[in-house]
Amino acid sequence: MSKEAVKKAVETVGGQVALAAACNVKYQAVQRWIRSGCPAERVLCVEKATGGAVSRHELRPDLYPLEESAA
Repeated sequence: MSKEAVKKAVETVGGQVALAAACNVKYQAVQRWIRSGCPAERVLCVEKATGGAVSRHELRPDLYPLEESAA
């Protein structure tokens, strides 16, 4: 789990309160994400809230690995 990606998402949407509102959680939850990483059930919401600026792979590379190109 990438804590840096959560920080990037917070900056992208304009703060913890804005990200919390976009994901329908309390801002304290976002504070936990900053410390511990984004939970699996919130990854897609965060990606959508940032308009794709923070990808699901950045948030949870363990769940969303990069696709290998068929070369």
